[in-house]
Amino acid sequence: MVFKMDKTYDAERIEKKWQDYWEKNNIYKFDSKSKKKIFSIDVPPIYASAGHLHIGHALHYTQFEIIARFKRMKGYNVYFAPCFDDNGLPTEKYVEEKYNLDKTKISKKEFRELCLKESEKVEKEYVDKVFRRLGHSYDWSLLYRTIDKNSQRISQWSFLDLYKKKLLYRDEGPTIWCIKHQTALAQAEVESVNRTTKLNYVKFGDLIIATTRPELISSCVGIFVNPKDKRYSKFIGKKVKVPLFNHEVKVMKDEDVDPDFGTGCLMISTIGDFFDIGYWKKHKLDLRISINKDGTLNENAGKYKGLTINKAREEILKDLNKESLLIKQEELEQTVGTCWRCNTPVEYIVTKQWFIKTLKYKKELIKQGRKVKWYPDFYRKRFEDWINNLQWDWCISRQRYYGVPIPVWYSKDGKVILSSENDLPVDPIYDKPKNFKGEFVPEEDIFDTWMTSSLTPELAVKFNKKLLPMDYRAQSSDIINTWSFYTILKSYYHFRDIPWKDIAIGTFVLDDKGKGMSKSKGNVVWADEVLKKYDVDTLRYWVGAATFGNDISYSENEMLAGKRFLTKLWNASRFSLMHLKDYKPKKVKLEAFDEYFLFKLNEIIRKYIKYFENYKIGDAKRIIDNFFWNYFCDNYLEIVKKRLYNNIGMKTESAKYTLYTLLTIILKLYAPIVPHITEEIYSNFENKSIHLSDFPKIEKYENKIEKLGNEALDIIVKVRKFKADNKKSLKEHIKLTLNDNNLEMFKEDLEAVCNAKIIFGKEFKVEF
Repeated sequence: MVFKMDKTYDAERIEKKWQDYWEKNNIYKFDSKSKKKIFSIDVPPIYASAGHLHIGHALHYTQFEIIARFKRMKGYNVYFAPCFDDNGLPTEKYVEEKYNLDKTKISKKEFRELCLKESEKVEKEYVDKVFRRLGHSYDWSLLYRTIDKNSQRISQWSFLDLYKKKLLYRDEGPTIWCIKHQTALAQAEVESVNRTTKLNYVKFGDLIIATTRPELISSCVGIFVNPKDKRYSKFIGKKVKVPLFNHEVKVMKDEDVDPDFGTGCLMISTIGDFFDIGYWKKHKLDLRISINKDGTLNENAGKYKGLTINKAREEILKDLNKESLLIKQEELEQTVGTCWRCNTPVEYIVTKQWFIKTLKYKKELIKQGRKVKWYPDFYRKRFEDWINNLQWDWCISRQRYYGVPIPVWYSKDGKVILSSENDLPVDPIYDKPKNFKGEFVPEEDIFDTWMTSSLTPELAVKFNKKLLPMDYRAQSSDIINTWSFYTILKSYYHFRDIPWKDIAIGTFVLDDKGKGMSKSKGNVVWADEVLKKYDVDTLRYWVGAATFGNDISYSENEMLAGKRFLTKLWNASRFSLMHLKDYKPKKVKLEAFDEYFLFKLNEIIRKYIKYFENYKIGDAKRIIDNFFWNYFCDNYLEIVKKRLYNNIGMKTESAKYTLYTLLTIILKLYAPIVPHITEEIYSNFENKSIHLSDFPKIEKYENKIEKLGNEALDIIVKVRKFKADNKKSLKEHIKLTLNDNNLEMFKEDLEAVCNAKIIFGKEFKVEF
């Protein structure tokens, strides 16, 4: 055994040394020819336009990377494909802001090429400065991007397959719309935001209605009252004139109207919100749209045409007030739907879009979700609640530039012309439909980014159905309604199967005040800044404290604790290796304390494996930390010093065997969390990488050793306290009376570590 440990741990040199070694020797490469059991991970594709990665990203991606390392050491052939999400609105937004350009002023082709170029730049930075720097054990040969040709092909195949199975359709009707990005949205992309607004009481002839959206008075197509509300029974069936716009609408009854909200009269406009849509469909009302796709008002708004929504509201309220039609205003707390990307309140515009059927299959999708193991399990309830509350089919078409094209054209009479599967991927704007003669129009819309991201299991394994379903998906809780839902849906629709066996919901990082980190709050800590100050394994040690589903705080104190741990691990290992020079491990008859500490660590291994298999990394780290600090460093190393420094035959051999075994197991248990320092120390024992070494096995020991060992260890604690209370050095010699003859087997080690003369008597006693 070679001993080559410097006095202090040189993190920068050692990290680079092992990262280069791992890459050069393909340590983490998936072996397609191996007969080992496969463990496959569905990795979250990170947005290539995210700019900096904050500490939350570093934690999330390192958290499941730790799982990959554990499974690899457990003997699995790990399929771990890195990926980037460079298809979608965030990339468009990033490019527009960086170049200060209006994408509508250049060709789609030029804009797409610019997006691709910028994505590749950002991705390279992420790979070199973040993921490789963090020591992530991906198989880089499996890298995929959600905009690459293979991803486009699989995404377009999904569309064709769903079309043939009659699971998607094209329809014209009310669409959730973002006026800022000027594109349709799916229900899952709408976030609820609480705000304070004004409830405006407006005269409609002899009636008074209360509305928060006076700018939509021009779109009013009906007034509704509750049939049990006697105040308005005489108005039902009559017509009233709409103020300022002077068209007449009918007063109708509907028992869903809340008599206690506002005045009990409900104005239905087309279309203000989802409730308007419900009344519009139920009562077959007229469609009178006043808002354009860009958020300005159209000709139905009369003199207010061309004004933005906010400006129109301001002007209409002025005019209502001027004509004594605005009776009063009250502040109102309300919840509005906003675009999840820009926080702009959504509108409802009538457009023609592609939809995947979801409402019809709610029960089946809930059943599929129950076939997956959720960690923690309570997140499955959130998944089911989302499905139960769905009110829209999934809108998959987007009026954007950069994304996967929808593989269809339309004939002159409006019939759909599908691309052939053999021709995929296609871009209908630049490609022509084969085997079709006549005039056609290309589909210019592209897919919702989730249309592709919902296929990450298929993208990751390159559509190798033998690797499906995958074993494990890690993701954050805020996209259960999108990524997990859509992935489960697609897997069911295409293959009547689940996409993965396990799903673990990641950890949110809190600032030092206990608030969740986010760019918008301005309280994020950037990962690259942390890595300038602290070494990688210090950061990873902090990540190891996190357990899926539980939030964790970030603070400088946590980083300093990690730094102290690495120093302790280095020093304890260095001390141990000094006594193991030229040692070749061989089984020997164990001394009592040696057997006891091996027993205790054996129990740790058992619990550690169970914790990891349930994605409770933080709990696994906690128990190995406790053993390392309290048992190994504070006690075992002190107990065996005499036997290590003095050659006492088999007693010293027992100490060396135990020291070797304890240290190598400790290193292996820490290896998934702190891979660089453990690799460096372990290289003194083996030429083989620790990350490819055999995981510690659970051995059999006599249970009775635990009770006696606990008693013996408790004696050491009591002696230390006695000396401290009497302000004496630990080296001070004492007389120790023990009242349990069964502890005879620990006598020599107890005398050495306590610096005591031990006798056995009727009661326990410590004296100078």
